[in-house]
Amino acid sequence: MKSKKNHTIIDSVPLLDLKGQYMSIKDEIDAAMSRVVESQRFIMGPEVEALEEEIAEYCGARYAVGVSSGSDALIVSLMALGISSGDEVITSPFTFFATVGSILRLGASVTFADIDPVTFNIDPAQVERLITEKTKAVIPVHLYGQCADMDPLLKIAEESSVPMLEDAAQAIGARYRGRTAGTMGATGCFSFFPSKNLGAFGDAGMVTTNDKNLADRIRLLRNQGAETKYAHKVLGGNFRLDAIQAAVLRVKLRHLDSWSDKRRANAAFYTERLQDSGLVGTKIVTPSIVHENHVFNQYVIRAEDRDGLREFLGANGVGTEIYYHTPLHLQECVNDGRHKTGDLPVAEEACASVLALPIFPELSDAQKDYIVNTIEQYYSNSQA
Repeated sequence: MKSKKNHTIIDSVPLLDLKGQYMSIKDEIDAAMSRVVESQRFIMGPEVEALEEEIAEYCGARYAVGVSSGSDALIVSLMALGISSGDEVITSPFTFFATVGSILRLGASVTFADIDPVTFNIDPAQVERLITEKTKAVIPVHLYGQCADMDPLLKIAEESSVPMLEDAAQAIGARYRGRTAGTMGATGCFSFFPSKNLGAFGDAGMVTTNDKNLADRIRLLRNQGAETKYAHKVLGGNFRLDAIQAAVLRVKLRHLDSWSDKRRANAAFYTERLQDSGLVGTKIVTPSIVHENHVFNQYVIRAEDRDGLREFLGANGVGTEIYYHTPLHLQECVNDGRHKTGDLPVAEEACASVLALPIFPELSDAQKDYIVNTIEQYYSNSQA
């Protein structure tokens, strides 16, 4: 996958190009949205039901329940399992805030297990030692598009009778030993935020499960706890998915596998070019594919002098992002005095060194070359 001579002049590359994706499927999207407008069915309805069936089939789950966001997918899953005040939930400190926010909003407490330094996903050995009688759930996160090491986690769940909820917000289509993200735990929680591999035109989410009782419970909870109009059986919430988002997602789902293939190709391009540059092992660590079908929601390197590199890339028009710059156990609204710097060293070191490069499917070889050449230039200048 060595770079070919390309005379295209590139002076900037965004982190994400949603407009480019839209333009490639504009006619399909516009027709789907017009269909909803003409129907005047904007909340739930046939578009949502169709999407639920299609996502369930895509993931290989028995049931899928559309909800209003990935955050709400986590919250309603925890509610369906009865998580409340006094309960403990174990999860990763190296993830988006919603993973922890969903737990705290229900009055439960969070116990953090450190991460694996290679995959950035939760370390099963750390989870096992943290299980107590108060532990009522574990939430592994399939970070950046690669599944967590689920077999040992599921063994822990079975032996301790603690349900496992998969935060698969970044991992739709990823697989682990023949199983698909979102089908291994009690529930799988997906986000369709616009920047995700399967992104809506606003907030949207989905819960997958193989448990009919859980699916029924989640359907009840997402609609203010009402089985029939104005008859509220339990205290739920407004976690409904709107029909325009469902219609957009149904179109995009048809393209998802080809987009994921392009993401993997882009990742392979970066990895080979960075290895050829001699930077890997000296200045940079590239992502490791440990489990099958990594879908690369993000291509995240570890970089020496990360902040300097990011500033240089930005000055040369390359969009990057840090996912994540502060571990959750040290976030102001999370830290309850139990944690201090140094408590979870692997996650803390990751926060100090990770950098996400553009990975969207529409990237051209010229754009990827420009990014790698700019990285090479930075480290060459720093050694001069």
